[in-house]
Amino acid sequence: MAKIWMIACCSWLSVSCSLANESNNHVPESVCFGSTGNGALQHGVALPAQGENFTSYSLMAQALDRNYVHSKVASIVVNAFTALAQSHPQYRYKYAETGAREGGKFYPHKTHQNGLSVDFMTPMIDENGQSQWLPTHPFNRYGYDIELNKQGKWDSWQIDYEAMALHLYALHIAAIEAGVDIDRVIFDPKLQPPLWQTSVGSYLKKHVKFSKRRSWVRHDEHYHVDFKIRCQPLN
Repeated sequence: MAKIWMIACCSWLSVSCSLANESNNHVPESVCFGSTGNGALQHGVALPAQGENFTSYSLMAQALDRNYVHSKVASIVVNAFTALAQSHPQYRYKYAETGAREGGKFYPHKTHQNGLSVDFMTPMIDENGQSQWLPTHPFNRYGYDIELNKQGKWDSWQIDYEAMALHLYALHIAAIEAGVDIDRVIFDPKLQPPLWQTSVGSYLKKHVKFSKRRSWVRHDEHYHVDFKIRCQPLN
């Protein structure tokens, strides 16, 4: 209970609360090993529970240490959200599964093993044009059981392609500024075309690699981002 209470309290602090805690404790930069599909992580960092324009998908999942990433990935994710809060404060974002504190197998995912993978719930707009978070709770497997139709709709909500595109753009800019890159974005290929019609669509198409085939999980209610950071061999 104490751990859950601490996480809940942290969620009401600034966007960088957990990163600041890591810094204050002089935790060294993370080291990743192997690949996203067969890897490990040393000195992982927990993403903040909440910020000005974003939230995590589950405090319980955080209590179970399912929101750990490489320290550079944590900085990139937070910096992207911070930039969007300043440039486009009307949009709301929610991150989902990332990885375990020390990496390794991360059921039910086939990847997420070395701190370089982050799932983000797909931004939505409601019937009034307002930005909304997809609901995430135990009864819908924390959002992963939600199914969008072929038009990117769920009930009366529709994918907010502009918000999603701007988020991916912000992530890429933050990654480049950190001296790394985005390795790939996995999102249902049949739902991708409207992304290219957004204000940053041409940039994304030129600079960010997207999945061209449907993966074993559809990736419609969420998009998976792998970052490109040099890792040590996995012994």
